[in-house]
Amino acid sequence: MKTRKSRDQVDVALTWNLNDLFESQEAWEAELTDIVSHLPVVTAFQGQLHTGAETLLACLEAKEAITIRAQLVASYASLRTSEDGTNPQNQANSARVGDMVSHLNASLSFIPSEILDLPEGTIEKYLQEEPGLEPFRKHLSDLLETKPYRLSADTEAALAALGEVFAAPYTIYQRGKLSDMSFESVTDSNGVENPVSFALFESDYEMSSDTKLRRSAFESFSRTLSSYQNSFAAVYATEVKKQTVMSRLRGFESVTEMLLHPQQVTLEMYHNILDIIGTELAPHMRRFAKLKAKELGLEKLSFCDLKAPLDPEFSPPVTVEEAGRTIKAALQVMGPEYAEIMEEALNERWIDYVDNVGKSTGAFCSTPYSNHSYILITWSGNMRSAFTLAHELGHCGHFTLAGRNQTYTNARPSLYFIEAPSTINELLLAQHIVQQSDDPRLKRWVILQLMNTYYHNFVTHLLEARMQRKVYEAAQQDVPLTAKKLSEWKGQVLADFWGDAVDLDQAASLTWMRQPHYYMGLYPYTYAAGLTASTAMAASIQKEGQPAVDRWLEALKAGGTKTPLELMQLAGVDMADPQPIRDAVAYVGSLVDELEKLF
Repeated sequence: MKTRKSRDQVDVALTWNLNDLFESQEAWEAELTDIVSHLPVVTAFQGQLHTGAETLLACLEAKEAITIRAQLVASYASLRTSEDGTNPQNQANSARVGDMVSHLNASLSFIPSEILDLPEGTIEKYLQEEPGLEPFRKHLSDLLETKPYRLSADTEAALAALGEVFAAPYTIYQRGKLSDMSFESVTDSNGVENPVSFALFESDYEMSSDTKLRRSAFESFSRTLSSYQNSFAAVYATEVKKQTVMSRLRGFESVTEMLLHPQQVTLEMYHNILDIIGTELAPHMRRFAKLKAKELGLEKLSFCDLKAPLDPEFSPPVTVEEAGRTIKAALQVMGPEYAEIMEEALNERWIDYVDNVGKSTGAFCSTPYSNHSYILITWSGNMRSAFTLAHELGHCGHFTLAGRNQTYTNARPSLYFIEAPSTINELLLAQHIVQQSDDPRLKRWVILQLMNTYYHNFVTHLLEARMQRKVYEAAQQDVPLTAKKLSEWKGQVLADFWGDAVDLDQAASLTWMRQPHYYMGLYPYTYAAGLTASTAMAASIQKEGQPAVDRWLEALKAGGTKTPLELMQLAGVDMADPQPIRDAVAYVGSLVDELEKLF
């Protein structure tokens, strides 16, 4: 029987090097202590921001400096927990850094409160008087827009102090998912026993060509999920109640409006993504599901068959090294600076590839300001992993360029834009592979990889978002959230999308339990928004070449200095118009057309 390794048993060469953040636990603890002792340097400005522009500048610079240090400390603790959530030291570090961040936020909450208490026109006057404030212009402007929704200074300080409590639903969810859940092993078609975990199921077994292994793993996976459903529903209900109460306290019309406000996204832009893709993509994906059932020789496609490969014989194993070489070649079009970032990421242990007990599921890229990126992925040795790696390297390239060209305050753009730089790398990788050969089977295989990308962003995350919309609409009406209700809603969302093309059993309705994105505000729909923009951008790069690349790099380097709509317009994509969404959906339809011909 295959067994999963503990963190201390894995190949170090395939892990990230967190010593680049802190050389040791002791160095991390020393910095944690020093940040707290340094806090009075910033709090000394309390009650002084009305005295003039120079004072405000000094305060904002001091706040930025300590926040950068705190982010590094918090990133180290978070990354350690992500690599092994079962490690007691990592759990303790997470709790300690949570206390520090809550204390820091509470102590610094006087800054926005005092700025918003200044007489109208004062900030504009300060900006004219003090050129050093210019890098803070957008931050200050965005802050002033929150004035109608701010509470008293004492209340804001109290809420900031409760930061760790407010983050508890996500912490509990992750702890239960990664530390407490265990799954029964399953046997594949060759009689080999295989261990099951969240990471192994979602990154390997779910995409296996072995129908017995795929379906048995799904049954094992779902049995364990089912036994936790009431606990997870209570945790998620707490997260939703938190957001609902906060939206009412702050005077927003709805939770949705509150969560969209910092993203600088209109309700129309949000609903356009959910409604247009949800409605117009469904017929294309139903055709794809029926094609898959036919080619796999299945009477009907089950929910757990949706990611089964259509041409497994033409999907040879892919090593980490092979994937790296192909990705670098595909991204040469982005220019030398971008290519150098990719080279460093792939060669300097910025990436954690291994699977081990307690490792976080999925994939992500964390880029603390003033340090390099750290990418987590569970390498499964197939081309899907290569596309996922290209995706996370897109975040790496974006955040690195933004960090080099913007101050900390201006480095991070709206969530609405975040997934465009990652998904475009997947599209560029596909374009590159196709250009290397005239083989029709290779072309078919690449289209299948692209369908995986669109499935992930336009189906998985899009349906998460449609479920999330149902949940917040219900919460607004004070409907209690129970496991039964959440499963009913998820089942309905899936049924509305897939119709009669997919056999949806009760286990499919438990999919709401698998998504950490529900604890990250309105994040799920942004995957579809990002891929919509990157679809248009990749087509522009293919058609125009360098001018389109230059526009794209300019948008990446702009960081958070513009709204997401402005960033996408800078690149040449107008997301205020529904047409790019319809174009992206039509493109997916054309891929399905092509597959129907090629099969």
